[in-house]
Amino acid sequence: MTRFYSLMGILLLFCTFLFAQSKQITGRVTDQKDGSPLPGVTVKIKNGAVGTVTASDGTYKLDVPAKGTTLVFSFVGYDDKEVIVGSQQVINAELGTGNKELSEVVVVGYGTQTRRNLTGSISKVTAKEIANLPLPTFETALQGRAPGVFINSGSGRLGEALNIRIRGISSVTASNDPLIIIDGIPVVSQTASNLGAKDNPLASINPDDIASMEVLKDAAAAAIYGARASNGVILVTTKSGKAGRTKINASVFGGLSEPTRKGKWLNAQEYRELFNEAAKNSDIDLNDEMQYYPGGEFWKDNYDENWSDHAFQHGNVQQYSLSMSGGNERTTFYLNGSYNNQKGILIGNRLNRANGRLNIDHSINDKIKVGANISLSKTNNYRLPDDNAFSNPLQLVAIPPFQPKIDPLTGKLNTRTLYYNNLLNLENNSNTLNTLYRSISSIYGTIDILPYLNFRSEVGIDYVNSQDDQYLSKETQDGAPDGYGYNAQTTIVNYNTNNYFTFKKHMGEFHDLEAVAGMSYQSGKTNVTSVEGRGFPSNQFVKLTSSAKITSGATTVEDYTFLSYFLRANYRFKDKYLLGASIRYDGSSRFGSNTRYGAFPAVSAGWIISQEDFLHDSKAVSNLKLRASYGLTGNAEIGNYKSRTLYSGLPYGSISGIFPTQIGSSDLSWESTRQADIGLEFGFLKDRITGEVDYFSKNTRDLLLDFPLPGTNGFNVITKNLGALTNKGWEASITTQNLVGKFQWSTTFNISTYRNKVTNLNGATISGGSDEISRISEGRPFGYFYGKKYMGVDEANGDALYMTKDGKTTNDYGAAVDTVIGNPNPDFYGGFGNHFSYKGFDLDVQCQFVKGNDLYNMAGHFQSVNGDYFDNQTRDQLNRWQKPGDKTDVPQARLYAGNGTSKSSRWVQDGSYFRVKTVTLGYNIPKPAISRLKIDNARIYVSAVNLFTATKYKGYDPELNTASFSTISIGHDFYTPPQARTITIGINIGL
Repeated sequence: MTRFYSLMGILLLFCTFLFAQSKQITGRVTDQKDGSPLPGVTVKIKNGAVGTVTASDGTYKLDVPAKGTTLVFSFVGYDDKEVIVGSQQVINAELGTGNKELSEVVVVGYGTQTRRNLTGSISKVTAKEIANLPLPTFETALQGRAPGVFINSGSGRLGEALNIRIRGISSVTASNDPLIIIDGIPVVSQTASNLGAKDNPLASINPDDIASMEVLKDAAAAAIYGARASNGVILVTTKSGKAGRTKINASVFGGLSEPTRKGKWLNAQEYRELFNEAAKNSDIDLNDEMQYYPGGEFWKDNYDENWSDHAFQHGNVQQYSLSMSGGNERTTFYLNGSYNNQKGILIGNRLNRANGRLNIDHSINDKIKVGANISLSKTNNYRLPDDNAFSNPLQLVAIPPFQPKIDPLTGKLNTRTLYYNNLLNLENNSNTLNTLYRSISSIYGTIDILPYLNFRSEVGIDYVNSQDDQYLSKETQDGAPDGYGYNAQTTIVNYNTNNYFTFKKHMGEFHDLEAVAGMSYQSGKTNVTSVEGRGFPSNQFVKLTSSAKITSGATTVEDYTFLSYFLRANYRFKDKYLLGASIRYDGSSRFGSNTRYGAFPAVSAGWIISQEDFLHDSKAVSNLKLRASYGLTGNAEIGNYKSRTLYSGLPYGSISGIFPTQIGSSDLSWESTRQADIGLEFGFLKDRITGEVDYFSKNTRDLLLDFPLPGTNGFNVITKNLGALTNKGWEASITTQNLVGKFQWSTTFNISTYRNKVTNLNGATISGGSDEISRISEGRPFGYFYGKKYMGVDEANGDALYMTKDGKTTNDYGAAVDTVIGNPNPDFYGGFGNHFSYKGFDLDVQCQFVKGNDLYNMAGHFQSVNGDYFDNQTRDQLNRWQKPGDKTDVPQARLYAGNGTSKSSRWVQDGSYFRVKTVTLGYNIPKPAISRLKIDNARIYVSAVNLFTATKYKGYDPELNTASFSTISIGHDFYTPPQARTITIGINIGL
């Protein structure tokens, strides 16, 4: 026993000796210029192998010998810094001179990395780039700024859903929308309203709260999100506070809006001229004919109504925002409140939004940190009907100009019109209101188990409560004869938890390893309750409790779960050779019992060529990195019960029963996309010129396809894994610092392409609706246009001509051949911007462009058909054929004759455009002028959105896609509202 105690004493003395030979140094590394933290800085003992790297907040911990030690701080693009330790235990370092772009922190799946160490393809947009812009939704900030991201605003309605496509179209039936994650929470992005056109619940999120948006484009970046990453991932990080005194910022802006374009229509005189001629050519007495149509009695009067103007109104926007941020070394906070009020350019369209957010972070001690991100919002959206409804304001243009807005007999809005006068909706207290309450909130905790090992747990909720309230008076078309009311409530609750370890260690002299391993669980539930009634006593009683009869009611509930395990590892050797790998194992309740789980791996590599000896001292090349990746991602966005056989209740008198409504498949599984990417990043002349070029290839297999079934078995479709498609393309971006003195000028440019092709549908063909021309078939791009090719007009007799199988022409529509007549997918798209600054002034101009896509103006069947029916016509129809020898593409006007009116390429047009998207001119008031007012900074600015558009498209706006028809029919326009041109003036004040 004595020997045992002696031995323990020796060991204790030895441990004490060892401990005395080293001590732990902590500190923080920041940028010398602006004090921002620098993650990924190598901190090591001079001439030794012991070292570490700084965390995302710039902090580090390192055990060093007690005597005679010097620390070396090194980071690419920054000057090395040496500090003698001496008796210090806390050593903070500031690094100066460097490439901020390379050291920029980029949010990745379950962590952060510096841009220089990335082996995946990620685009980033920061708050600074989108400040002071009246953005309708935060996603629009990516438009023209992020390579590989194609955004179509859809229409000019407020709060309407966008079409976002990252590196092409990856699915036929399943969703093509990217996964959106806000502060670690996958959020609800599908429509929550049951009224009108598809809405955008993301419009409830305040763009001012956003610190950055990262777009994960290739498999190396996105595969860690597995089964939902085939369409790309958008990571949104909200703002947080910084230690220091409390800063208060107040901002106000307001402005006016108008349509980017209005159509050109016939006036009453031109209308009479065209239709008299059309009736004469068809041997019809127009005076007699008019008596059979509503409003025909005005034919002989002298009214001249511009119905197009009545569809629009002068829009406006105001926003008020107040934020506070600050804290100390242990606790930081960010608090923001804002109110946004918009009046749209279409009559009856309004939206207002109130937001509040509190983000707080607290360090309990040196090892444990906790925090919370809490947001609340309320959005009121006074919605409009979809494009295909007669109550859509833009369908007013179909009413002939000889019919007046005000009925001369009653002095009220005219009800004696050819088509429904939807101005009656506004006058008679009719409204369609969607009120959306939303909270995206989370709490987290982290603990530093070891200097190189961290554990983080976070729990979040995305709560959406959508309330639809509609009243249509008896005077309206849809409310007749005695008034109509509808109310629905949709509640979506999405819970999510992420729990993961992060290992980050500098080993030896040349090795750095970072690894993340953890699990994620998500459950979502949607409840919908709706009721409708008819028979209201007057327009002052608009709630369903006043209806005479409840005509229907329904309740539905849906839910789903995801359970996932993930691993990501990044290895760096000599700060120039990079390797990355990730895998996610996903399980989902959406898929069949035999195929509920799937694995999604990815690998990547990078070589920082500029760190090699032959380029390390180059004055011309400051950065050169080659990277490549390959991986597998999935798509699970098909609804919650497609794999199951479903039944529904069916009443028979007073007896209830059930009947089957859907055939399920226990083998239904994920769509899988195999994606390869190779990229080159570069910087020249001390990064006066920077950029990157990528080539990608995406191959999607086992498409989740709604496959048609013969009607004889009682079912129309079954969802199966069937088919394949590919997307291949290039992306390039470049940034130049043209002038860097007192007058500064920088330029950004990006351009992207994708070529989409369906490679397998098992021989099937999918077509759009009867009036649509989109089609999907093997060997062709998604949604290509298919139908009769319009060949112009026969100069001899004014007949419309179409192409035959042998390439000749015929005036017999039935004898014409069906062929490819267009492609709605663009050849290329991108953005171009310039930023200028001189002293306190700055000017920022951002443009976007799309080239090579075709658009199909479906409304041309009615509004550009050379007087075939009584809809008012576009002015170009005046250029019709009138006599032999006339050269024109507008056939002879013939009432009811169908001369050139059947669907064909006649209304397929070039949808290319160049748009000056945003222009902002600002002035920062000098500090001496405001310091006596206790103001830190003040800025005034004027901004314009959609200032100018150049296009050959004859419709309202080339940036559109009607949501009224089938999902495969992209590039279709049907009375779709244009974008708004908005001019604002604002002021920002910081205290």
